[in-house]
Amino acid sequence: MQELLNNIANAALKSEDKGQVATYIPELAKIDPNQFGISIALANGDVFSAGDAHVPFSIQSVSKVFALALALGRVGDQLWQRVGREPSGLSFNSILLLEKEEGIPRNPFINAGALVATDTYLAGSSPREALGELVRFIRAATDDESIHINESVASSELATGHRNFSLAHYLASFGNLRASVDKVLGTYCHQCAVEMTCTQLALAGRFLLEGTDMPKLVSSERRRRINALMMTCGHYDGSGDFAFRVGLPGKSGVGGGILVIAPGRASIAVWSPGLNKYGNSKLGTEAMERIAHETGWSVFGMPQSCSRST
Repeated sequence: MQELLNNIANAALKSEDKGQVATYIPELAKIDPNQFGISIALANGDVFSAGDAHVPFSIQSVSKVFALALALGRVGDQLWQRVGREPSGLSFNSILLLEKEEGIPRNPFINAGALVATDTYLAGSSPREALGELVRFIRAATDDESIHINESVASSELATGHRNFSLAHYLASFGNLRASVDKVLGTYCHQCAVEMTCTQLALAGRFLLEGTDMPKLVSSERRRRINALMMTCGHYDGSGDFAFRVGLPGKSGVGGGILVIAPGRASIAVWSPGLNKYGNSKLGTEAMERIAHETGWSVFGMPQSCSRST
């Protein structure tokens, strides 16, 4: 496993096409694209890392996985009255379907749906209290008290998040936000600014693995549902392409991070700031395609050329 990760990291750093960093968030535009990290936390407790796996980065929309877990913990299946469970087929910040479908976002991983999830776990709390709950959840999943929110990134997002404010106001116009737009957006931008390393993120993803030694933060049924949504909706309008190439549940973020779950086997985190045309990490996607092929961990079966490894 270590040799595989070393080879993947070396190949990624030599790649001439690393994608383009997100420029619409000023703090993210400053990130050096010549970085690549990867970590795998196996179900047996072993952790393997390579490249820049210990460099902290803004997890951005990967945080929506943890926000969804909190929202479901707060209201359960009532959440699905306010947000759908279908792929959007459009970009993560599109307003088109939100208008057509009367303020009900297609799924909790596009920005509009994530705003509803944030509004749900925010209910009855101050932003500070809600964000404290979110950070405690992630720290418990990781078993690491050092995880924090990058205030500079959060401020940068708030200052330039005009599209998200539009989505929030549109949701509010249909009565699908309970808290004020400013309160929801402030919480949401800080949520996206959680900063982690690949190693920390891989460890955090273990709550989505079955196993006696895994963090028991959600029920088995809820774990399956979150994984299903990651598979179908976790990469926006590139979700089908990721499922085709990798065949594992995953959630991406415009900071260049991807969290991937190999059910029953491992939690995997990869980070490379350059993005592809879908807004997902270019080298991260390529790395996960190689891991799925080399290990045979795809949920759709193992290619004949692969030998199963653990």
